[in-house]
Amino acid sequence: MAKHILVIGGTRYFGKLLVQRLLRAGHQVSIATRGYAPDPFGERITRIRVDRRNEHAMRNAFRDCRYDIVYDQMCYSPLDAAISTRVFAGKVGRYVMSSTIDAYREAAPTAEGTYREADLPVLARRIDTHYPWHDPGRAVESYVAGKVQAEAYLVRDGNLPLATVRLAHVLGGPEDFTGRLAHYVDLVRAGAPLRYTNAAARVSFMEAAGAADFLLWAGMQDFLGPVNAADDGALSAFELHARVARVLDEPAAATRVAAQAPGQLSPFDFATPLALDTARARALGYRFGHTDDWLDDAVRHHDLAFV
Repeated sequence: MAKHILVIGGTRYFGKLLVQRLLRAGHQVSIATRGYAPDPFGERITRIRVDRRNEHAMRNAFRDCRYDIVYDQMCYSPLDAAISTRVFAGKVGRYVMSSTIDAYREAAPTAEGTYREADLPVLARRIDTHYPWHDPGRAVESYVAGKVQAEAYLVRDGNLPLATVRLAHVLGGPEDFTGRLAHYVDLVRAGAPLRYTNAAARVSFMEAAGAADFLLWAGMQDFLGPVNAADDGALSAFELHARVARVLDEPAAATRVAAQAPGQLSPFDFATPLALDTARARALGYRFGHTDDWLDDAVRHHDLAFV
C-alpha cells in the first residue's frame, strides 16, 4: 500500500538513494529542504522549502500535514529533536531518525569491542540546551554528542513513534562527499605511510546503497527503539589501508604510533574497536551484506577520481 512519506534531507548521498527507492516502491514522497541543493526527482516529489532548524518555519510548513512515515536525516542536536516533537507529535505514524555508529563512542567500552543497542544508555545522557549546537564552527566536534542527545530528547519526550537507526560508517557510491575512503586511496597512491594506533581496532561499515536499503526497510516495519545497521566484515584503519593497497596493487607502508593528537588520526583509526552488533535487526528479519561485496569497487571508483 502506498504511503505518504516525508524525508527531511533527501537531496544528497544515501538520502537521495532512499528517496529513489521510496519512489520506485510507489510511495508519495515529499522532501523538506532549504532549496540549496538540486535533486533529480522532477515532478515525482513534493518539495517543501524550509529551514529545519527554524521552529517557526517548520510549524508553518507542516501545520496541516500528516505523514505515515517521517525520515529525519537532519536531526543533529537536542534542539533539532525538540523542534521535531513540537511540529510532528500526533501527525506521524512512524518517525525514523538516522543516527550513527559514532554515538557508541560515548558508551562504556565492551569486552568484545562490539556494541548492542542497549550498550548506549541514552536516558542517562544529560541534555545540554545551552551548548551552541548550531555554531557551524563546532559542527565536527559536536556531532557525536549532538546525535546522542537528540536521541535522548526524543526518547524522553515520548510523543513520536520513534525508531532510531544507528548506521555504520557509510562509504562508496558516486556521491561520497566525505573524503574518508578517498583519504586512504590518496595515501596509497602518494606512497605515504599510514600512521595507525591499533591494527586490531575494527569498525563497522556499510555501502551507501545498503544504508538506503536498510532505511527503506526500517520505515516499513513496526518496531520501535534503536537498531544497529552494518555489513559484516568490520575492518580497522590498518586493515582498510592494506585492502586499498592490495586493490590498487601498491605497497602498504604503515607505521604504528603510540597515540596521535586529534586531527592527526586517519579516518576510522580508533584506540579500541567500534563495531556494531546487528543481532536485533537480524532477529527482525533483515539480512546484511558483507564489505567484500562492494569495498573493492568503491576503492577503484575513488582511484579514478584521484587520477
